[in-house]
Amino acid sequence: METRLGVPPAVTACLFDLDGVLTKTAKVHAKAWKTMFDAFLKDHAAKTGEPFQPFDDVNDYDLYVDGKPRHEGVRSFLEARHIPLPEGSPDDPPESETIYGLGNRKDQIFLGLIHTHGVEVYDGSVRYLRAARSAGLKVAVVTSSKNCTEVLRAAKLDGLFDAQVDGNVAEEKGLKGKPDPDTYLEAARMLGAKPRQAAVFEDALAGVEAGRAGGFGIVIGVDRVGQAEALRQHGADAVVTDLAELMQAQ
Repeated sequence: METRLGVPPAVTACLFDLDGVLTKTAKVHAKAWKTMFDAFLKDHAAKTGEPFQPFDDVNDYDLYVDGKPRHEGVRSFLEARHIPLPEGSPDDPPESETIYGLGNRKDQIFLGLIHTHGVEVYDGSVRYLRAARSAGLKVAVVTSSKNCTEVLRAAKLDGLFDAQVDGNVAEEKGLKGKPDPDTYLEAARMLGAKPRQAAVFEDALAGVEAGRAGGFGIVIGVDRVGQAEALRQHGADAVVTDLAELMQAQ
């Protein structure tokens, strides 16, 4: 049996991913990753004589970087391309040819894009978020992004959440990023809910894996790019194209 919000009756907390679930920033992230990686890959090709193979902002984005902390996304993609690079450190400047340097370069591009173009929201998700709050459910935003507060403010969603677990909190508390469930488990703990009492809402493959690994009450996959089957294979209990669809579920 499900409630009118499409989640089991035992659910008391809703845990929302940010990029691609609440805000249309997944496309902005993909653009920033492509801009950064293509420039790096062109330079790498020129230095090594290897052919330039651009970053695919759909397949490479989904497989290697979506939902992960920045430096882990950089490392994952470069490993797939067999390109060695020093790890560096979190405070490396964007010009540094290190894992962290490239991550910070991508972040600089991303912030420039949202400052120029603003942040759009998914209206159906915002309606669902407000309905969940009205129904007395606790709500949290869970993201690997360290720019969560800035994105929420730009999207006019700040002040709507009972808890926020972002990249800064994860770093401070030593939480592993998705596909490990640590950040979602921390959000549930902050809301006073056991995993089985919490619903996870995710569009990233790494995110639904995290939901499955954490043993949450239900994992809702949000299919924005035609990957419904992949979301199910990675751990989604149900897949929708818009969270508003769940408000009609009985």
